[in-house]
Amino acid sequence: MLDRRFIRENLELVGEAIAAKRESADLDRFVELDRRRRELLGEIETLKARRNQASAAIGEAKKRGEDAQEAIAAMREVSSQIKEGDERLAELEAELLQEQLRIPNLPDPDVPRGGEEENEIVRSWGEPRHLEYARPHWEIGESLGLLDLEAASRMSGSGFTVLKGDGARLERALINWFLDVHVEGQGYVEVNAPYLVRSEAVQGTGQLPKLADDMYRTTTDGLWLIPTAEVSVTNLHRETILGPDEIPRRYVSFSPCFRREAGSAGKDTRGMLRVHQFHKVEMVRFARPQDSEKELEELVNDAAVLLEGLELPYRVVKLASGDLSFAAAKCYDLEVYSPGVDAWLEVSSCSNFRDFQARRANIRWRAEKGSKPIHPHTLNGSGLALPRVLVAILENHLTGTGKVRIPEVLRPYMGGREYIHS
Repeated sequence: MLDRRFIRENLELVGEAIAAKRESADLDRFVELDRRRRELLGEIETLKARRNQASAAIGEAKKRGEDAQEAIAAMREVSSQIKEGDERLAELEAELLQEQLRIPNLPDPDVPRGGEEENEIVRSWGEPRHLEYARPHWEIGESLGLLDLEAASRMSGSGFTVLKGDGARLERALINWFLDVHVEGQGYVEVNAPYLVRSEAVQGTGQLPKLADDMYRTTTDGLWLIPTAEVSVTNLHRETILGPDEIPRRYVSFSPCFRREAGSAGKDTRGMLRVHQFHKVEMVRFARPQDSEKELEELVNDAAVLLEGLELPYRVVKLASGDLSFAAAKCYDLEVYSPGVDAWLEVSSCSNFRDFQARRANIRWRAEKGSKPIHPHTLNGSGLALPRVLVAILENHLTGTGKVRIPEVLRPYMGGREYIHS
């Protein structure tokens, strides 16, 4: 969330950000509500000053033995006006907050302006494999008994998958290896947090109100199923003030993720490319403001290490403003090449939110003992999202005999085996 004063003093810059991100926030309405709120606040403060003066005058009159009934009646009228003003102020505050929550974060200056076509390939690793015997993952998975899409459809409808046998074991191997690398090799603290959260938590990370239609919500309790562990882990410190030695922090969490994928009908619907429920390992960082740019680069590298270990060709893409998420100031996507579908698949998005999320969730930090609290910067990145990593492994490590070679780093988690076969 952007600071109100910042918005007032930088209307042109904020308006450009709304356009660059292709958002529909009503900046004019925000300005009008903000003006009315500040005007009403001034009127209420004037009335309170009059009430205080009248109260003092009544006290003096009583000391002198004079009749103060007229002054008391006048003060009651002023108190009534104050009460009415406070009620109108609360209504205005609620309306203003809703408009403020719809204003996106500012894209960093070095973010390319434009849509997806302006995304910038920063670097790449490995050579895409154009295999003569390439097959899509759903064919490989079904032929090896790893994937049962029909069973998933019968029980849950489209957009769901069933992994079984070595398919389920391969995913479990990936999860365990990802967590081991992040915790033992990169210094993250592992977190197991709730998968159901309150509206305030989803609002804190920026999914609400914009993405309400893309999420699942329970009808009885009004809790939201998390679309990513980013929500739970970032909210570990909501409404708190962290001490000088408590930043920087690195967390990693495995969780299921739930997304309705509203508006994506007909897009990447085969197999595991776009599903409503999937597993993901998520990295979250809390950083000193002056260090967050450096920490973003580290975050990208922490995800890239995994792809190199899995021997998967990948590229790092800096997203243009129109392709950025609502809350991100800057984002790098890591994409792996999959020969079976002949496409680059996003397996990680690493984002710097600056103080946008921390302000929404009221997360603060004292740089020094006794100093005024400020908002730290938050960052997160997938490390990694499981479905498309599984897709990439099946399609990239398929052999001419129909077996799938297990990457060496996963073999200790797969009973020492070298291949998956029927």
